[in-house]
Amino acid sequence: MAKYLFKGTYTEEGLKGLLKDGGSNRRQATEKMLQSLGGTVEAYYFAFGDHDYFLIADLPDNVSATALSLVGNSSGTINANVTVLLTPEEIDEATKRTVDFRPSGQ
Repeated sequence: MAKYLFKGTYTEEGLKGLLKDGGSNRRQATEKMLQSLGGTVEAYYFAFGDHDYFLIADLPDNVSATALSLVGNSSGTINANVTVLLTPEEIDEATKRTVDFRPSGQ
């Protein structure tokens, strides 16, 4: 399973819902949503600063992560970004691959 970092902010409408339902309810709804895609929540945190929440999730693939992002962002309640997370072992594997690369202009 692939690992993803979702970070986002709530819109005014989303904040009203959070105030009404609370943080635990939001986490439960997120867990249910991920399960519907075959995924799980590794960590879920609220924050203050540039982002209102951080979610680390395991999902089967990029298509599932994209579906989650599209549904969330189109809801009008959040503005979220997704980052694919890589393990050190995946980086080790990447460094061993041969890539036929020619820099621009050379």
